[in-house]
Amino acid sequence: MRRRQGPPQPPGPPASPERRQRWLLVIATLVVVVFVARLVQVQVFEGPALAATALENRMATVVVPAHRGQITDRDGVVLATSVDRYTVAADQQAIQTFRGGSRVDAEGEPVEDGALGVAQLLAPILGTTKAELAAQLNGDRRYVVLARNVEPETQRKIRELRLQAYVPMELTSKRTYPSGTVAGPLVGFVDADQVGQGGIERAYDDVLAGKAGVDRYERSRDGVRIPGGAEDSTPAQPGGDVVLTIDHDIQWKAEDSIDEAVARTGASYGIVVVEDLRTGELMAIADSGDVDPNDRTSANVAKGSRAVQDTFEPGSTGKVITMAAALETGAWQPDSQFTVPDRFTTPNGQTFRDSHDHPVQQLTLAGILAHSSNSGTVQVAEKIPPQVQYDYLKKFGLGESTGLDLPGESRGTVHPVDRWDARTRYAVTFGQALTVNAMQATSVFSTIGNGGVRLQPTLLKGTRTADGELEPVERPEGTRVVSEETAASLLHMMEEVTSEEGTAVGAQVPGYRVAGKTGTAQIFEGGGVTYMASFIGVAPADDPRFTVSVFLKSPKTSIFGGVVAAPVFRDVMGFALQKEGVPPSSPAGEPLPLEW
Repeated sequence: MRRRQGPPQPPGPPASPERRQRWLLVIATLVVVVFVARLVQVQVFEGPALAATALENRMATVVVPAHRGQITDRDGVVLATSVDRYTVAADQQAIQTFRGGSRVDAEGEPVEDGALGVAQLLAPILGTTKAELAAQLNGDRRYVVLARNVEPETQRKIRELRLQAYVPMELTSKRTYPSGTVAGPLVGFVDADQVGQGGIERAYDDVLAGKAGVDRYERSRDGVRIPGGAEDSTPAQPGGDVVLTIDHDIQWKAEDSIDEAVARTGASYGIVVVEDLRTGELMAIADSGDVDPNDRTSANVAKGSRAVQDTFEPGSTGKVITMAAALETGAWQPDSQFTVPDRFTTPNGQTFRDSHDHPVQQLTLAGILAHSSNSGTVQVAEKIPPQVQYDYLKKFGLGESTGLDLPGESRGTVHPVDRWDARTRYAVTFGQALTVNAMQATSVFSTIGNGGVRLQPTLLKGTRTADGELEPVERPEGTRVVSEETAASLLHMMEEVTSEEGTAVGAQVPGYRVAGKTGTAQIFEGGGVTYMASFIGVAPADDPRFTVSVFLKSPKTSIFGGVVAAPVFRDVMGFALQKEGVPPSSPAGEPLPLEW
């Protein structure tokens, strides 16, 4: 059965426009409120943080390297200095977004987009081809080095291209050595990070290095500093200058003389040390062989100075310590008399011989030193107890650090008395069974020349700060080793070594009295025996000013220091005395008797 439908209902009243408008207004108001709330949140609450983040993203940070201090000689002659250089790099990712726009290159051609366009602009300045440079610029790396050690003039040309966003440049330094080979092994060198790696550069790196600064600045999208933008920079603190005691001219003379001697004698190498014995200041430390810190193709620049690194038996120059002990203890006097054969057997059964056969001689203590007699020296040692001998070796600085703090220094070897055997007890008295470096051996003679007071040798005269003031280095007090009377007597004895009767006539310097001692020391090497020939002396003997020591390893023309080393001493000492204007010596008094 079908249900009946009722009559149709009349339509309802039409929707009210006012109501619809009210709802739209409510919705619009809510939207506005949301936006206003968000705006308030962004601008009021999050604004400072967002602004700081945006600023941080625009900030560039550049490390400003500190200018490394200079190394100069005592008179201001520059031995090492630094010059500004730049490293030119590329941001390969950023270069992909480069647009040439309306630019033209140096040839008037339109500049392409991307790597090719940057290469068009940059290649002529860097001295390369566009194709080669474009290959370097393509890729996705953020940092690729294009050139190092770029000079400031070239850097300015690159900066004028306005490519900072694509080609960043970093300020660096390049170390140069204007004096070349003069004092090369002594000065040392620096690595790519400007850190001292040898010689003075390493020993005083903390003074020379300074402290790097930081430059933070606000930049635009193309990497250019925004004028008046935010900045926050800490300036670099330049390093101090190191002023050495070295005299450039004396250093050059010492190097020239020892190089000539090595060539003349066929020696393996040579060393010369020049010391102002009144102050302990070193005027020269010269190694044979040209070593230029500017040239890194040779490993020699990294070796340092043999004057502190190489050790050897002092040989007969060590007899000076035995003579000092003999005089200071009152065991003997310069005119004490000895019967000296060419061979002598000690009470404990040890036999020692002189460098050559000779008839029995009647020598004084001064004569034993002048003739450099081993058999005579062991007789002198009979009255010097082993512990006393050891004590004087140590008092004169053997087996101890020189205090120069140069890299690679070796202290040498002086064994304690309880390790001496029957032969060592006597061998140490004439410079065997112990080892020294050249600086230690030199210091012994400086101590005698300085009236018996031992000074710590130094290479550092002072440091110069950025304002130009020289701050002298503090020096430790000297240590008295022997009395003035003993030092004067020993100097007089050492003068006879350079007399016509001694072993070092070739060391005489015209116009000046010279006191010194020759040495010929055996070196056991490679299964064989070679020699270190030496001469060490002071002048003027009547008013000592300088000590000069000369060492030649494995000379082929002669093994005797009086023959090969003494002439080098004469040349270097004569030059130093003349350069410093040292007055000539007063006439010598009566010579000491060498025989009886």
